[in-house]
Amino acid sequence: MSDDVMVRVDNVSVRYDKQVVLEAVSFDVARGSVYALLGRNGAGKSSLIRCLLGIQKPAVGQVMVNGQNVWANRARVLANTGYVPETCDAPAGLRVHDILQFYRAVYPRWNSTAAADRLKRFGIPERAGVSTLSKGQKALFTLALALGNEPEFLVLDDPTLGLDVVARNEFFSDFIGELADRGTTVVLTTHDLAGVEGIADRVGILQGTSLAIDEDLERLKLDRGQSLEQVFLETTRRGGRLS
Repeated sequence: MSDDVMVRVDNVSVRYDKQVVLEAVSFDVARGSVYALLGRNGAGKSSLIRCLLGIQKPAVGQVMVNGQNVWANRARVLANTGYVPETCDAPAGLRVHDILQFYRAVYPRWNSTAAADRLKRFGIPERAGVSTLSKGQKALFTLALALGNEPEFLVLDDPTLGLDVVARNEFFSDFIGELADRGTTVVLTTHDLAGVEGIADRVGILQGTSLAIDEDLERLKLDRGQSLEQVFLETTRRGGRLS
């Protein structure tokens, strides 16, 4: 891998018994860039995210992050990786402060001051119970947790799913601000195509079991004379809700 490549997905195939979910998927993510991974339900995005996080071993191929094989070096890679899932998975019975203390004990590079500053900016009291937070606050809280160890690589798995327009805008606004400050490399899956257009450098669209498109976002729109939504619909060519 060259120094300017942070993530390399190399000929990755994922199978469950005889079912092929992904077949020979390859793409690079440049260091400091945002890569939007799109596809409809069942396109294989979740399987690919699990491979990126070292949770699942590809049937064929490999995933490299910062020059290291993720499956073979999970602990080392994840120590420098942040993850924001679809929904906040923090225990509802705990307070925000309790979860911060847990993360501080787990991550050697945990920055308590930065995490506290983010929560203050997000309007989330540390003494608040997780169950009392709104959906938007939970999304921002999860973002704060993902950024607390100051990762070089960040995975966002549809983090604004179920949020209203205001909450989605707040999330992406704070997210963009963090990127500008840190230069973090990001892989993002989302159903919010309008949100993607404002932040992604490159886009990949999964269709069937393959990566049908892997292109610079602005070049893709310019060459086709279409919005990202139009390109997406034309590429996938079938009904169903975005995932």
